[in-house]
Amino acid sequence: MDAKEVLKAHVLKNTTLTDDQFDYFFSLFELQKFKKGQVIISEGSEVDCEYFVISGCLKSFYINDELKMFILQFAMPTWWASDFEALYNGTKANIALDCITDAEVLCLSNANREKICREIHSVEHFFRWRTNKGYVASQKRLLSFMNNNVKFRYEELMKLYPELYNMVPKNLIAAYLGVSRETLSRLYHP
Repeated sequence: MDAKEVLKAHVLKNTTLTDDQFDYFFSLFELQKFKKGQVIISEGSEVDCEYFVISGCLKSFYINDELKMFILQFAMPTWWASDFEALYNGTKANIALDCITDAEVLCLSNANREKICREIHSVEHFFRWRTNKGYVASQKRLLSFMNNNVKFRYEELMKLYPELYNMVPKNLIAAYLGVSRETLSRLYHP
Protein backbone atom coordinates (compact mmCIF):
# COMPACT_ATOMS: atom_id res chain seq x y z
CA MET A 1 0.00 0.00 0.00
CA ASP A 2 1.13 3.55 -0.60
CA ALA A 3 1.30 6.16 2.16
CA LYS A 4 -2.20 7.50 1.54
CA GLU A 5 -3.75 4.02 1.72
CA VAL A 6 -1.85 3.16 4.92
CA LEU A 7 -3.01 6.34 6.65
CA LYS A 8 -6.57 5.93 5.40
CA ALA A 9 -6.83 2.34 6.67
CA HIS A 10 -5.44 3.46 10.03
CA VAL A 11 -7.79 6.43 10.44
CA LEU A 12 -10.91 4.66 9.20
CA LYS A 13 -10.52 1.93 11.84
CA ASN A 14 -11.61 4.52 14.40
CA THR A 15 -13.64 7.21 12.70
CA THR A 16 -15.66 7.95 9.58
CA LEU A 17 -14.58 10.39 6.87
CA THR A 18 -15.91 10.99 3.40
CA ASP A 19 -13.42 10.58 0.56
CA ASP A 20 -13.26 14.37 0.19
CA GLN A 21 -12.64 14.85 3.91
CA PHE A 22 -9.88 12.25 3.90
CA ASP A 23 -8.27 13.75 0.78
CA TYR A 24 -8.21 17.13 2.51
CA PHE A 25 -6.81 15.56 5.71
CA PHE A 26 -4.11 13.75 3.72
CA SER A 27 -3.18 16.97 1.87
CA LEU A 28 -2.00 18.43 5.21
CA PHE A 29 0.75 15.81 5.56
CA GLU A 30 4.22 15.88 4.03
CA LEU A 31 5.83 12.60 2.96
CA GLN A 32 9.42 12.33 4.19
CA LYS A 33 12.05 9.62 3.80
CA PHE A 34 14.90 9.02 6.22
CA LYS A 35 17.93 6.74 6.20
CA LYS A 36 18.93 4.33 8.96
CA GLY A 37 20.59 6.32 11.77
CA GLN A 38 19.24 9.67 10.56
CA VAL A 39 18.07 12.05 13.29
CA ILE A 40 14.56 13.45 12.97
CA ILE A 41 14.38 15.35 16.29
CA SER A 42 17.42 16.19 18.37
CA GLU A 43 17.40 17.20 22.03
CA GLY A 44 17.06 20.97 22.36
CA SER A 45 15.52 21.48 18.93
CA GLU A 46 12.15 23.01 18.19
CA VAL A 47 9.42 20.48 17.42
CA ASP A 48 6.66 21.39 15.01
CA CYS A 49 5.60 17.98 13.67
CA GLU A 50 4.42 14.57 14.64
CA TYR A 51 5.28 11.61 12.43
CA PHE A 52 3.09 8.75 11.24
CA VAL A 53 5.27 5.79 10.29
CA ILE A 54 4.54 4.25 6.89
CA SER A 55 7.53 1.91 6.80
CA GLY A 56 10.61 1.25 8.88
CA CYS A 57 11.19 1.70 12.58
CA LEU A 58 11.97 4.80 14.66
CA LYS A 59 12.99 5.18 18.28
CA SER A 60 12.30 8.02 20.66
CA PHE A 61 14.86 8.25 23.44
CA TYR A 62 16.45 10.30 26.16
CA ILE A 63 20.13 10.39 27.14
CA ASN A 64 20.80 11.37 30.75
CA ASP A 65 23.78 13.25 32.21
CA GLU A 66 25.70 9.97 32.62
CA LEU A 67 25.16 9.32 28.88
CA LYS A 68 22.81 6.41 29.51
CA MET A 69 20.14 5.97 26.86
CA PHE A 70 16.52 5.37 27.82
CA ILE A 71 14.21 4.39 24.97
CA LEU A 72 10.66 5.60 25.39
CA GLN A 73 9.19 4.12 22.22
CA PHE A 74 9.85 2.03 19.17
CA ALA A 75 7.60 3.35 16.40
CA MET A 76 6.73 0.83 13.72
CA PRO A 77 4.33 1.17 10.77
CA THR A 78 1.04 2.87 11.72
CA TRP A 79 2.52 4.27 14.94
CA TRP A 80 2.93 7.97 15.71
CA ALA A 81 6.10 9.50 17.14
CA SER A 82 7.39 12.88 18.25
CA ASP A 83 8.42 14.71 21.39
CA PHE A 84 4.80 15.36 22.26
CA GLU A 85 5.56 17.58 25.25
CA ALA A 86 7.64 19.90 23.06
CA LEU A 87 5.10 19.73 20.22
CA TYR A 88 2.06 20.55 22.35
CA ASN A 89 3.70 23.04 24.71
CA GLY A 90 5.99 24.85 22.27
CA THR A 91 9.08 23.98 24.31
CA LYS A 92 12.46 22.64 23.21
CA ALA A 93 12.78 18.89 22.71
CA ASN A 94 13.78 16.83 25.73
CA ILE A 95 13.81 13.60 23.78
CA ALA A 96 15.31 12.66 20.45
CA LEU A 97 13.81 10.71 17.56
CA ASP A 98 15.87 8.81 15.02
CA CYS A 99 15.69 5.93 12.57
CA ILE A 100 16.59 2.37 13.48
CA THR A 101 16.00 1.41 9.83
CA ASP A 102 15.35 3.33 6.65
CA ALA A 103 11.92 4.87 7.15
CA GLU A 104 9.12 6.59 5.31
CA VAL A 105 6.86 8.83 7.39
CA LEU A 106 4.05 11.31 7.00
CA CYS A 107 4.75 14.55 8.84
CA LEU A 108 1.84 16.56 10.23
CA SER A 109 2.55 20.00 11.64
CA ASN A 110 1.02 21.09 14.90
CA ALA A 111 -0.74 23.97 13.15
CA ASN A 112 -2.26 21.66 10.52
CA ARG A 113 -3.41 19.15 13.17
CA GLU A 114 -5.13 21.92 15.11
CA LYS A 115 -6.66 23.33 11.90
CA ILE A 116 -8.14 20.00 10.75
CA CYS A 117 -9.42 19.21 14.26
CA ARG A 118 -11.31 22.52 14.31
CA GLU A 119 -12.74 21.90 10.85
CA ILE A 120 -13.70 18.19 10.95
CA HIS A 121 -15.08 16.80 14.20
CA SER A 122 -14.38 13.16 13.27
CA VAL A 123 -10.67 13.98 12.84
CA GLU A 124 -10.64 15.53 16.29
CA HIS A 125 -12.29 12.32 17.55
CA PHE A 126 -9.57 10.26 15.85
CA PHE A 127 -6.77 12.24 17.50
CA ARG A 128 -8.48 12.02 20.90
CA TRP A 129 -8.77 8.23 20.46
CA ARG A 130 -5.11 8.02 19.43
CA THR A 131 -3.95 10.10 22.40
CA ASN A 132 -6.02 8.00 24.81
CA LYS A 133 -4.63 4.78 23.33
CA GLY A 134 -1.08 6.10 23.70
CA TYR A 135 -1.71 7.13 27.29
CA VAL A 136 -3.06 3.69 28.18
CA ALA A 137 -0.04 2.00 26.55
CA SER A 138 2.34 4.25 28.51
CA GLN A 139 0.51 3.50 31.73
CA LYS A 140 0.67 -0.26 31.08
CA ARG A 141 4.39 -0.04 30.35
CA LEU A 142 5.04 1.92 33.53
CA LEU A 143 3.06 -0.56 35.63
CA SER A 144 4.94 -3.46 34.03
CA PHE A 145 8.22 -1.70 34.77
CA MET A 146 7.25 -1.31 38.44
CA ASN A 147 5.82 -4.80 38.91
CA ASN A 148 7.70 -7.22 36.65
CA ASN A 149 11.26 -8.40 36.34
CA VAL A 150 13.34 -7.89 33.19
CA LYS A 151 12.78 -11.41 31.87
CA PHE A 152 9.00 -11.01 32.10
CA ARG A 153 9.12 -7.56 30.45
CA TYR A 154 11.32 -8.88 27.62
CA GLU A 155 9.03 -11.86 26.99
CA GLU A 156 5.98 -9.58 27.13
CA LEU A 157 7.58 -7.20 24.59
CA MET A 158 8.46 -10.06 22.20
CA LYS A 159 4.97 -11.54 22.53
CA LEU A 160 3.31 -8.21 21.73
CA TYR A 161 5.76 -7.15 19.00
CA PRO A 162 7.65 -10.19 17.65
CA GLU A 163 8.84 -8.20 14.62
CA LEU A 164 11.11 -6.18 16.93
CA TYR A 165 13.34 -9.22 17.48
CA ASN A 166 14.79 -9.05 13.96
CA MET A 167 14.35 -5.32 13.38
CA VAL A 168 15.89 -3.80 16.50
CA PRO A 169 19.43 -4.44 17.80
CA LYS A 170 19.50 -6.14 21.21
CA ASN A 171 21.32 -3.21 22.84
CA LEU A 172 18.32 -1.01 21.96
CA ILE A 173 15.87 -3.57 23.31
CA ALA A 174 17.94 -3.62 26.51
CA ALA A 175 17.77 0.20 26.69
CA TYR A 176 13.99 0.01 26.25
CA LEU A 177 13.82 -2.47 29.15
CA GLY A 178 16.11 -0.31 31.30
CA VAL A 179 19.01 -2.79 31.53
CA SER A 180 22.40 -3.30 29.94
CA ARG A 181 22.92 -5.49 26.88
CA GLU A 182 24.96 -7.83 29.08
CA THR A 183 22.10 -8.23 31.56
CA LEU A 184 19.72 -9.08 28.76
CA SER A 185 22.21 -11.61 27.36
CA ARG A 186 22.63 -13.28 30.75
CA LEU A 187 18.90 -13.93 30.93
CA TYR A 188 19.01 -16.04 27.78
CA HIS A 189 22.55 -17.44 27.79
CA PRO A 190 23.31 -18.38 31.42
